[in-house]
Amino acid sequence: MARENLTRYLWIIDTIRSYGNISREEISRLWERSSLSNGRPMARRTFYNDRNSIESIFGIAIQCNPATYEYYIESGNEHQTNAMNWLLNSASIGDVISGTQEIGHKIFLEEAPSSHENLPIIVDALKQNNPVTFTYQSYSRSNPSRGNQLEPYFLKFFKQRWYITGRNIKSNTLKTYALERMSEVTLVNSTFSVPEDFNAEEYISHSYGIIFDEGNVKNVAIRTDSRQAKYLRSVPLHHSQTEILHDAYSIFYYKIKITPDFVQELLSYGPKITVINPPELRAMIITSLQESLNNYSDS
Repeated sequence: MARENLTRYLWIIDTIRSYGNISREEISRLWERSSLSNGRPMARRTFYNDRNSIESIFGIAIQCNPATYEYYIESGNEHQTNAMNWLLNSASIGDVISGTQEIGHKIFLEEAPSSHENLPIIVDALKQNNPVTFTYQSYSRSNPSRGNQLEPYFLKFFKQRWYITGRNIKSNTLKTYALERMSEVTLVNSTFSVPEDFNAEEYISHSYGIIFDEGNVKNVAIRTDSRQAKYLRSVPLHHSQTEILHDAYSIFYYKIKITPDFVQELLSYGPKITVINPPELRAMIITSLQESLNNYSDS
């Protein structure tokens, strides 16, 4: 895909989303005034071709209201909206970065484990309901396990890593694997059906990260100072987050499973947060902090 085409697609999507409802003529006028157009309006054929490409590439349907001849983006559910926003943000950032070779020494990106080789195969498996076989290097084992067979149910991106969750055929249990630790990934020439009573959004809804089958759902409350509260408002820890604001602090509430990755996240905030409830989570935090202090004792 030519870079100028991608830039135009993103501009069209952002413009229609910003206006809500907008005519093609107005889109053309706004494009002409933008810094991307070199002063030229957007041709009718270009817009219609781009509209089809946007739906094909991003899965975003740009609809026309026959009564007003105005265009709008068809809304989906919350999950579809979040996915669309993530895709657009990623594409926008990639498009910007691709044109910055001359200042590359001034841009620093977080290094992330590579999963680009396995991701297309896993996506194909999800599309076609094909099982996959693979070798997996677990951190808890010195040697990789070979011949794993998985019926993939869903992908999740968490802390710069891709994870695939599905039914391990041999153990007949749901398991999660990190894509960068998978090798020799191969599609199986057969198909499977995801159980009708399985709902991926419900399955992950009470988890913080990628540990879905541990812990019980609890009502969690943490206290933060007013400064840390601003960070949690801008990037919530979990979709269940609610807040009660006080003069000098805030109390944040969650309905969430107490899993190791959630506990680790709370510990990463150090003294900036205090767990109020439940008591077992307070005990886990205190124990972990005490063990950390013991590592620095002079005994």
